Amino acid sequence: MRRSTPKWPENRRVTSSELSPAERFAASKIRTRTPQLQAFRSRLTFPLDEFQLAACEVVEAGRSVLVAAPTGAGKTLVAEFAIHLAMQDARDKVFYTAPMKALSNQKFQELVAEYGASEVGLLTGDTNVNSRARIVVMTTEVLRNMLYAGSDLLTDLRYVVLDEVHFLGDRFRGAVWEEVIIHLPLDVRMVSLSATVSNAEEFGDWLQAVRGETDVIVSEERPVPLQQHVLVGSKYLDLFDSSGQAATNRVNPEVVRATSLQRRSGGRAGGGRPGTGSHGYSNRRGGSRPAPHPQAVPGRMDRWKIVDMLDGLNLLPAIFFVFSRVGCDQAVRQVLRSGVRLTTAAEREEIREIVDEHCRTLRDEDLAVLGYYEWLEGLERGVAAHHAGMLPAFKEVVEILFQRKLVKAVFATETLALGINMPARSVVLEKLEKFNGEARVPITPGEYTQLTGRAGRRGIDVEGHSVIQWTQGLDPQAVAALASRRTYPLNSSFRPTYNMAVNLIEQFGRSRTREVLETSFAQFQADRAVVDLARKVRTQQESLDGYAKSMECHLGDFREYILLRQEIADLERQGASRADVQSRGERERRQDKITGLRREMRQHPCHACPEREQHARWAERWYKLKKQTDQLSAQIRSRTGAVAKIFDRVTDVLLDLGYLVPRDGSNSAEAATYDSSNVSRVAEVDVAGPGRTLRRIYGDRDLLVAECLRRGSWNSLDVPSLAAMAATLVYEPRRDEGTVSERYLPRGEYRTALDRTQTIWSELDDLEQAHKLPGTSQPAPGLALAMHRWARGATLDSVLDDADLAAGDFVRWTKQTIDMLDQLSIVADSPVGTTARKALDAVRRGIVSYSAV
Repeated sequence: MRRSTPKWPENRRVTSSELSPAERFAASKIRTRTPQLQAFRSRLTFPLDEFQLAACEVVEAGRSVLVAAPTGAGKTLVAEFAIHLAMQDARDKVFYTAPMKALSNQKFQELVAEYGASEVGLLTGDTNVNSRARIVVMTTEVLRNMLYAGSDLLTDLRYVVLDEVHFLGDRFRGAVWEEVIIHLPLDVRMVSLSATVSNAEEFGDWLQAVRGETDVIVSEERPVPLQQHVLVGSKYLDLFDSSGQAATNRVNPEVVRATSLQRRSGGRAGGGRPGTGSHGYSNRRGGSRPAPHPQAVPGRMDRWKIVDMLDGLNLLPAIFFVFSRVGCDQAVRQVLRSGVRLTTAAEREEIREIVDEHCRTLRDEDLAVLGYYEWLEGLERGVAAHHAGMLPAFKEVVEILFQRKLVKAVFATETLALGINMPARSVVLEKLEKFNGEARVPITPGEYTQLTGRAGRRGIDVEGHSVIQWTQGLDPQAVAALASRRTYPLNSSFRPTYNMAVNLIEQFGRSRTREVLETSFAQFQADRAVVDLARKVRTQQESLDGYAKSMECHLGDFREYILLRQEIADLERQGASRADVQSRGERERRQDKITGLRREMRQHPCHACPEREQHARWAERWYKLKKQTDQLSAQIRSRTGAVAKIFDRVTDVLLDLGYLVPRDGSNSAEAATYDSSNVSRVAEVDVAGPGRTLRRIYGDRDLLVAECLRRGSWNSLDVPSLAAMAATLVYEPRRDEGTVSERYLPRGEYRTALDRTQTIWSELDDLEQAHKLPGTSQPAPGLALAMHRWARGATLDSVLDDADLAAGDFVRWTKQTIDMLDQLSIVADSPVGTTARKALDAVRRGIVSYSAV
């Protein structure tokens, strides 16, 4: 497995005559060994970096590769080379997977431009375009589902690209990446593209173990150097000292002085005109703009002033990361109120043409509801927001305009940092903390790397710039530590699910499935930890043996004696710590026990030993170390076979419910037991009829959906009610949402069906608790009324009022509702299957039917 990148003589900008004979010979060998790479390079207008060349050579040699490199370094070029290779054979196919539909749509457009519409397909759950093409772009979930279904689209598959494979660590969706990696046919080569993670070699070792020949290519060099700054009041300062000690990441003394002054003045300093710091500038567009309203935060520059400053420093286009959808929209309004205009007349005309082209399918009556006219005004002035609450069409237009340098300032949430091709000259971080759904927490070094990775456009900028806006309480040293740590670990989030269990058992049987799950990255990491723990236990055991020898007593077993002494000491400590809260009876019982132990201790033979206290000193060390060793041993026991143990609990639930049945010759009790030390003794099971339905249901509430279909809980639902029920099954409410009042639920049969569904959920939850499983989230009817009305043909503005959602959120949840209805239309018998097909047509209309493709 390759750990480092070799030097490539033919990548130097020198003529053949300038090379030494040895270098010419090496270059000739490489050209002979990699003819396809040489042909691919001849089509490019720029030289390849060393890590790109090394990775492409691995792919042409027929091996899989993991490429870990910073954002914007050009990892996708390796994927493009794999596509190039696949297209050289008339039968080969390649799948390109991405974690987000927006990334899939963007990559689809790029590949269509390169290879033509007939050769490229797109599968994203709610979009199916040319699925039998030789190049198919898809979300990772779609590929996982294809693998479990044994789809014929897998025939002749040669390469799979896993873009943004570090999503494997995502606690909600990460397991999908592991499922794909484990179950993909071994003759399919994988090109895995990852951000720079600190344990790339560990991840590569796992890929090698489960996939065979896999090379790891790591590059930690940003293609465009990053200059990091702090904006303290109106002072624009370098974060790191540039006096010759910058390599040590020493904080710029000016930053320390400026932040100290701000703290002493309570943040009042620096509220005036920007540019008084170490970087002076003049406004290229001329004139000054009066502030339209007072500053919201003392000592912090208004957003329009920062835009103006960056414009003067020639640092636009810029992305401002705000971490709040409301904050993004407010920021755009603030900048527009200031009178900022960043575009020329010709640029505004081009912007209007692009907007008209991409938004022509939107209905006139919906435009005002969607905030179209305010959005268009911002675009024409070079300013826009970008977040998940926006209509997908609007986000797509913002991305296109930003890439074409027509929009110069974008206020975005962190979702923009996840792989979408929107590099900027500079990135501004308004805060270094965000709300994670429960509390405000500092951003991690990995998140900082992702966000600032947008700064610097390869081939355009000499360097990128990140600007951190200083706030009260921010420590310059902490900022420097965050900015100087560029990597983060990739940790598995894999956990067996009900759908996964029935699919794997159907394919492999129970015993083999346990073995398959033991190959997961989750278990691989646990086992590595176990190896380290076991090594520590062995070391400590040697020390324990030495202590035991030193405390040997000729009168008796000194270990017995020291355990009595320790138990007395522990009881006395407990009594002292609980003196204020314990009852009189508790005190008396504890004292009686201590008295009995003291009597037993005095009667022990070792108590009379003249060297008792010398033995005791060694014994106390032995006792303390033994306690630590026992704790380590318990950790080892809990981690060994951890994934298979969860799978066994999932299997037991499915056996109890009849989704799995004991194989002929074994009874239910035998089937529900296992022996982790001997996999061959595990009783085999078979997938029953209900389990075959469950095989084709994907989602967090898979078992609940299967059980409701099995019991006929939704048989009486009409089209709008089934659409509302599907929304109830996919919707995840915000943490601040309370219980939905009955008067805000659709009337009629839906309410009865919801009661039945919630009863079934409660029964399943009790069963899961009994089997020590975390349980499934409760159905959430918060979107039910809006979806019911939408399926009945209600207008967009009334539905958005019902849902209390932004248009983009409504579209996103509706597309997930469509995905659930699509599953029901396939797996459910009549009447639910028939109703689901009608519900699909009723829901897929208006802005929901708009495709970003």
